Amino acid sequence: MSKGFATKNTISKKTKKSVNSNEPQGRLISWSPWPPANFQTRYPAFPFVFTIIILIVGQWYISLLR
Repeated sequence: MSKGFATKNTISKKTKKSVNSNEPQGRLISWSPWPPANFQTRYPAFPFVFTIIILIVGQWYISLLR
């Protein structure tokens, strides 16, 4: 007795797909869980944005001290 819409009860073999890309695999720092090796290609503006955020928070902190 078949259930649902399936007509055959065959289990398909899962094939391992190889990734053929130019992006580096693994981690930038081998023991670190972050960042992945392709982080710099995925987020090229991260250093600039992070620097701007640090400057804004620093100015806000300095203004609180006055």
